[in-house]
Amino acid sequence: MGKLRAEKLQALIKQEMSTMLIRDVKDPRVKFVTVTGVEVSNDLSYAKIYVSLYGTEEQQAQAWKGLQSALGFFRSEIARRIDLRVAPVLSFHKDTSMEYSAHIESLLRDIKEKEAHHE
Repeated sequence: MGKLRAEKLQALIKQEMSTMLIRDVKDPRVKFVTVTGVEVSNDLSYAKIYVSLYGTEEQQAQAWKGLQSALGFFRSEIARRIDLRVAPVLSFHKDTSMEYSAHIESLLRDIKEKEAHHE
């Protein structure tokens, strides 16, 4: 029962966070942010929200600051929208999997080019 509830809550938080980022956040710094995943603790008291940030380094830094400053808003909205008695403590984490996969792809491309030159 507990695991199913945690998975359900993760899906709901991801959906609501995505909706809030698109429609409700008025902070102009928070652009080009995508929620890639949510991980809820077993006791449902903490939620890690994984986000991908896009744009220049400066835009990403500003978006990160905007997200951090809106944590209280997000927590209260999550509690209200999902109808939770106690909202989990939210924390944002940068999801670097896209950057990592692009890096791996570039390494593989380099290896292929070197192999093609040696043949």
